[in-house]
Amino acid sequence: MSEQISREQVRHVAALARLEMDEEELAAYGRDLSDILGYVAKLNEIDTSGVEPTAHVVSMETPFRDDERGESFSHEQTLKNAPQREGFYFQVPQVIE
Repeated sequence: MSEQISREQVRHVAALARLEMDEEELAAYGRDLSDILGYVAKLNEIDTSGVEPTAHVVSMETPFRDDERGESFSHEQTLKNAPQREGFYFQVPQVIE
């Protein structure tokens, strides 16, 4: 098990993060942080020299497909659900004067 984190260390980290904590919170966070560091120390004991670094636990392959030209929507199909339109365009509120 790793070393216990003191209240002063928790207080220092809280001050750096600009967090206010009462004594009860300092004690609770001290226990939680000590547990986390203990777990990390346990993980550091595992031999990972033969394991390649990965971004995901499981293989993530992106299924690519060939780009194929297809039929486009007509102007009417494209604009049929537009709340407002002007000719062949979507009408939107003016944002620049």
